[in-house]
Amino acid sequence: MHKIRKGDSVVVIAGRDKGKRGEVSRVVDAEHVVVNGINQVKRNTRPNPMKNQPGGIITKEMPIHVSNVAIWNPVTQKADRVGFKLHTDGRKQRFYKSNGELIGA
Repeated sequence: MHKIRKGDSVVVIAGRDKGKRGEVSRVVDAEHVVVNGINQVKRNTRPNPMKNQPGGIITKEMPIHVSNVAIWNPVTQKADRVGFKLHTDGRKQRFYKSNGELIGA
């Protein structure tokens, strides 16, 4: 189970976009996530008539390492760390380390 998942609200804690907040749009692999509006780069693309894609300069989000983002706690209005609680029936549940509140519950 990963500490940061798709749909989580995160804040960037290191890098050129430090302090910005966004939502995780996809998890690339175990160590990288793509966040909406974060780590945007400009790419020069060629037109591709087969895909009906125009050429030019496009802006897209690139993956960012999970160590550079922290989950956003809406209660404390700060970045927070994530812990796991193991229930008696064997389920794992994520929780905020600062106040112990369950994530997504």
